[in-house]
Formats: sequence, structure tokens, C-alpha cells
Amino acid sequence: MKNKCAVILCGGRGSRLGSLGKKIPKTLVKVQNREILWYIIKYLKICGFNHIILPLGFKGNQIKYFIKKNNNFNINIEMVQTGINSNIGSRINKISNKIKNENFLLLNGDAIFDIDLNSIYKKHCIKKYSATFLSGEVTYPYGSIGVVNNKVIDFKRNLIFDQLKIRKKNNYVAYNFTGICLIETKILKKYKSIFKNSGNFEQTFYPKVINNYKTKLEKINGFWHSIDNIKDLLVVDKKMKNNSKYKTLKKLKTYINKY
Repeated sequence: MKNKCAVILCGGRGSRLGSLGKKIPKTLVKVQNREILWYIIKYLKICGFNHIILPLGFKGNQIKYFIKKNNNFNINIEMVQTGINSNIGSRINKISNKIKNENFLLLNGDAIFDIDLNSIYKKHCIKKYSATFLSGEVTYPYGSIGVVNNKVIDFKRNLIFDQLKIRKKNNYVAYNFTGICLIETKILKKYKSIFKNSGNFEQTFYPKVINNYKTKLEKINGFWHSIDNIKDLLVVDKKMKNNSKYKTLKKLKTYINKY
């Protein structure tokens, strides 16, 4: 576990970010004057990840310049051009042979987080899980009606939730997936011929793993916020204030900037 590898998916287009997403890759959008990718790499480094693979796509040269400008963050960062219009399965397939560890972390390049990845990684390895999925809270952006004992008690917007109740499935609970997953490398390579041309990597690969191997769901206690659109940029710092460790994203930035 001394050597840890992470694959950060950062090749897609930020189409929901409007004109901003046309100018730069979504992972280079700034929050508190720092790029999302800066937060991700810095925090992975804190958690002991010393080999990071970036499958590049849309405006990949900007990401290359960003990494070079930051002196590769003094860790081993490999950047692979995987095609501007490639799907996620194709991108992962093209970098899979660069993963040398028995397990690796796969995550999206559009979320800022403060998660105890060390303990989750250690548990994943000791218990020999083939996949560990991380679940976190999200904000429901619409209005909701609160009901207790069939009585309407309130109206609220922007409720924070981590699980869903599914209609006609009383014993089934659906947890929000953060897009962060620890994966046994040999399992990934076993199925890459199936997912490499798939239009939806997660829907093709993850059910195979869940149905055939030992997997685990980890509900995270730390901060996690995915930035998918302009509104997400506006609410990220407000959401951070609910985190008792840092209170604001500015303080988190100050903390990880030491590394």
C-alpha cells in the first residue's frame, strides 16, 4: 500500500457550464481561485497517492500546461491523449496497461473532496474487495414537501440527502455514488474488451463486478461536492460551511496548499 495509483477522468467536455465549458476543460474551472484538478491532486498526494494517470481529451493541452506549471506536483503524473470524442470506457481501456498496482482509485475530475481515503484504501486491500464504491451527500435542487405520519409539516428547497426511497421496492435503498471507486486492477483488465466500446462505462462494468465479485459500499463522512454546472460553482463554498473540520473551502485550500 506504499505505492498508490489514481486515474482521474478529465477528458470530457463541460457542456453544462455554458460558455465557460467551451473555453477550458471542466477540471480546470477555478473555485476560490484554484483549479478543481489542483484540489484533487493535492489531496490525493496528502493521502499517499504517488502515481496519477490523466486520460486527456477535450483541450488536453491546457491540462498538460497546468501540470507542467505545477512541476507535476512533485509526483509521478502520466498524461495520455485518449481522443477528444472518446467515451469513458475507451479512455480507461487506453490507459489500463499503465496501472501497475493491484488496486487503483478511479475518480471523476470535477469534484472537490476531503475524504479519509487512507482508511478506505486499507480496508479495501485487507478485505480483498474487488470494488469499493464511495457514497456521499448531494443537494436536491428543487422544492420538497416534508411529511410526517401522513401530515404535511414543511416546505424546503436544497435538501441534502444521501439515499433514495425507490417506488415499490420497500427493502431497496439507493445511495448516491460520488464517482469515486477503488477497483482491483485485474478485474478491470478482465472486462476491458466489454466496456471499451460501451457508451456507458459505469452501467456496463460495475454491474459485472457487483454480480460476480466481492464489493463494498462506503458512506463517506468528509466533504464532497461535484461541480457539474454554474450553480454548483456558486453553492460549493456555502455547502462547505456545513463541514465542521474546515467550515469554508478557503480554509481547506489553505490546509492542502501546505503539501
